Amino acid sequence: MESTPPPAPARPRARGIYLLPNLFTTGGMFAGFYAIIAAAQGQFPDACVAVFVAAILDGLDGRVARLTNTQSEFGVQYDSLADLISFGLAPSMVMYHWALASLRLDGATPGKIGWIVAFLYAACAALRLARFNAQVGQVDKRWFIGLASPAAAGLVVSFVWTCASFGLSGPDLRYVALGVTVVAALLMVSRLRYFSFKGAGPRSDRVPFLAIVVVVAVLVAVAIDPPTVLLAVFALYALSGLLYWAWRRVRRPVEAAT
Repeated sequence: MESTPPPAPARPRARGIYLLPNLFTTGGMFAGFYAIIAAAQGQFPDACVAVFVAAILDGLDGRVARLTNTQSEFGVQYDSLADLISFGLAPSMVMYHWALASLRLDGATPGKIGWIVAFLYAACAALRLARFNAQVGQVDKRWFIGLASPAAAGLVVSFVWTCASFGLSGPDLRYVALGVTVVAALLMVSRLRYFSFKGAGPRSDRVPFLAIVVVVAVLVAVAIDPPTVLLAVFALYALSGLLYWAWRRVRRPVEAAT
């Protein structure tokens, strides 16, 4: 009886293809770094646009990795480090240069509070990213625990972009900017649940027709007035976690009574 020859080993995937998702990650990190440079030079609309470009590239790198079957632990860690720059350092520096630095006009102590709050935001973004990495595979993918760092960054920079588009100066709104920065930072490290827009199960790639209509309407609105519409979208999303928490608190006594 003839022995069956062993099957030929599968040809290894070209290692160069792993560069593709990491190039998107690098592009997002570059956009975040450019936002820091632009903010330091007073080019705040350009800095805000750069952060949103980083968010788009951040959403693409993971999808490209899944489509090309090039997911790797290196890519996951590299993406987190890039997110810290794009959605942690960049928004904090944009807000600092636009408004928080002007707190020194009120004295030495308020001036220190300005850079401390900017650091608080960056630190909370780092904690949020670390917690997300530690909880991968342990939480329901339909929900984020705490406001995701790209959403928090969108809230901060869209606020700056909107104010700049209306001709409002950061020094005049420095205490409002202080409040926005602190709220965004604390929401990232909170235990509030935020809908992740990621379904669960084999048919998670299917969405209702109404969702497509809503997305198209939002895109049209963004094209008409990008800063104002983006601020409204991210503010409502940030508020949704608080509303969902309040709704669950109200529903529990009702369910217990029934």
